[in-house]
Amino acid sequence: MERTILQELKDWKTSAMRKPLVLEGARQVGKTWVMQEFGKREYKHTAYLNLTDKPSACSLFEGDYEVGRLMRAISRQSGTTVVPGETLIILDEIQESERALNSLKFLHERAPEYHVMAAGSLLGIALNRQHMSYPVGHVQIRRLFPMSFHEFLRALGEKTSDEILCEADAEMIHLMHDNLCSLFEEYVTVGGMPEVVKNYAQMRSGKTIRRLQNDIIDAYAYDFSKYSTKQQVTRIRDVWQCIPAQLARQSSKFTYSHIKEGARGRDYEAAIDWLNLCGLVHRVHRISKPEFPLPHYQLADAFKLFLSDTGLMSAMVNPNPETFLPDRSQYKEFKGALTEQCVCQMLQTSQPRSSLAYWSIPGNMAEVDFILQYDNLIIPIEVKAATNTQAKSLNLYCEKYAPKIAVRASLAHFGVRDRLLSLPLYMVEDLPSVLGKLL
Repeated sequence: MERTILQELKDWKTSAMRKPLVLEGARQVGKTWVMQEFGKREYKHTAYLNLTDKPSACSLFEGDYEVGRLMRAISRQSGTTVVPGETLIILDEIQESERALNSLKFLHERAPEYHVMAAGSLLGIALNRQHMSYPVGHVQIRRLFPMSFHEFLRALGEKTSDEILCEADAEMIHLMHDNLCSLFEEYVTVGGMPEVVKNYAQMRSGKTIRRLQNDIIDAYAYDFSKYSTKQQVTRIRDVWQCIPAQLARQSSKFTYSHIKEGARGRDYEAAIDWLNLCGLVHRVHRISKPEFPLPHYQLADAFKLFLSDTGLMSAMVNPNPETFLPDRSQYKEFKGALTEQCVCQMLQTSQPRSSLAYWSIPGNMAEVDFILQYDNLIIPIEVKAATNTQAKSLNLYCEKYAPKIAVRASLAHFGVRDRLLSLPLYMVEDLPSVLGKLL
């Protein structure tokens, strides 16, 4: 499979400002594969150490950070001779050793000729729980998300569809609209977890896909137990399991009382932080008004929670479907929630550095699903699960704030009228290139 981040890593390798690189992301989004595949493609040798699978590797960081000693130890533990510029050093699950994490600062300062990458699925949890220090300023950070829709298309052999979307060719997109809608429906259900996508591309088996998705969900539940206190485990599970139902409500603002009767924010805030630090959820806050900078107008006590992957949410909603791929109309009230989840994931994947929020008027009078701060624009985005083009909330927002451009994402055709961009759901990741052409 081809991951877009591999090109970014090539730029990292050749940069004169290269620092050790830390690859962050939830479990099973493909961090280990990306690092090893990059080493295979771009280096003569790869010295790989997994600090969880091989705990003895942690001990090599317990001594001093003298370069010669450290490189000999890494060579011995990995079975690979470390040569500057020719060997990629990979320290996987680096959260298992604070000394290993701190060594990145040393390697940046005293041994920049060595190429070092590290990853930690639960690095945020370790930093928070063990009060570990982070080598701020001495590492470069990249975040890996589940596979994007473009990566999904390439994995399925839909190279032509991917190229047409990348070029934003309006005429060809119009001709291929129905096929692209079908592919988007597949993406909503399959999601972007690499193992799931790979198996779907090879076998197109619904039972296999659901089994793999449920296995990932079970593995996350295991992490809840292993990496959190006993008191927190139940609360983390309660929050995690209620997210699909919370998004399906008419007012999708996360409400503690809907976790269970009597639940209070102060009891569950730590559980939400835990899930966020793991990369398993994404918190999108409501804003008081759409102004620059967007985060300044976030309301701390009003937010939505989204999962990291639409396929996992699909499995949580319907773990054992009788048919695959099921029509989302069978999900009834979850249809809109799955679409909103998928759009959030696509926006986060394609524009990880852009601020994302939502806007609403209290009392369920109006709600615009997403407000995106992109370059010098504040863009309202209304999400529709089908071809329904009525967007009363978006119209109200536009009357109130007169944005330079507004977006309605649905299964309707691509088009522009006045300041309203009709963006097919399968083009959400291409919003930057579309805006570039329009503006």
